[in-house]
Amino acid sequence: MQIYRDADIDPAPLAGKRVAVIGYGNQGRAQALNLLDGGVDVCVGLREGSARAAQAADAGLRVLPVAQAAAQADVVVLLAPDETLHEIYAAIAPVLRPGAAIGFAHGLAIHFHLIEPASHLDVFMVAPKGPGSALRADFVAGGGMAGLFAVAQDATGNARGLALAYGRAIGCGRVGLIESTFAQETEADLFNEGAVLWGAVPELMIAGYDTLVEAGFAPEIAWLECVGELRLLADLVAARGIAGMREAISTTAEFAGVTGAGRIVTDDTRAAMRVLLGEVRSGAMTQAMITDARAGSPRLTAARRAQATHPSEKVGGRLRPLLER
Repeated sequence: MQIYRDADIDPAPLAGKRVAVIGYGNQGRAQALNLLDGGVDVCVGLREGSARAAQAADAGLRVLPVAQAAAQADVVVLLAPDETLHEIYAAIAPVLRPGAAIGFAHGLAIHFHLIEPASHLDVFMVAPKGPGSALRADFVAGGGMAGLFAVAQDATGNARGLALAYGRAIGCGRVGLIESTFAQETEADLFNEGAVLWGAVPELMIAGYDTLVEAGFAPEIAWLECVGELRLLADLVAARGIAGMREAISTTAEFAGVTGAGRIVTDDTRAAMRVLLGEVRSGAMTQAMITDARAGSPRLTAARRAQATHPSEKVGGRLRPLLER
């Protein structure tokens, strides 16, 4: 599989084009500022009365109403929350220029047909593999963040080159861009978010914390062991891989890991993962998200409240400063 870096990418497809970034959240802010720093003609499209308008303007970005920004742009990058993108596209579709391109940082809205783009549009995706805050910090530091790119619709014949040039402009080409598809990026990402990174891993940390506290251990010790040390694991795996991580820890820690292997992540766990992957691929998870959003996000709100009020949060608030580097 080829990895495309700056030297492999022609920046010309983006040269002279006006880019409208719709949204100024985690990814919107990072991508808009990276484009601005790279000399791209970029504006930010926000709804009337958005609290983020002043932030974007203070950062030196031109801020316009969403439809006006889209009407003036050659490339419109939709970086608002996924569950809102179909409404945004419906509002801007009548004003998009023939031959314009729409871009995404995640393939969900296209893959699950929340949006059906007009046939005259190029449709591409550049998905940085990390949060916008890190994308921006890496860019400012002179580095970048790996990403995936894909094309769903090539009306002009230039969509692939444009996707690569855009990925280069936001800093992903400094590290590497890998070609994917909207389907693979969406399904793998949602599976990881639900089954591993944002689903199982936090739940496992809390379960470990609760187990120690229930057994009489001090909450501070439980938090440091079961929550605070996760960064050590992540850093080692990123630097060395899983096998290399094991070489960097003590024999005692490695043996403890061996004794726990297969007892927490069991065949039942793997079966549950396959069920969750099926829900991702069928669109059931996406539909549940949209249904929850339309009802005012009660399920998401309850989950946020439950985590925010868990005792480990107060303990972590006191101890996190001790772990700062």
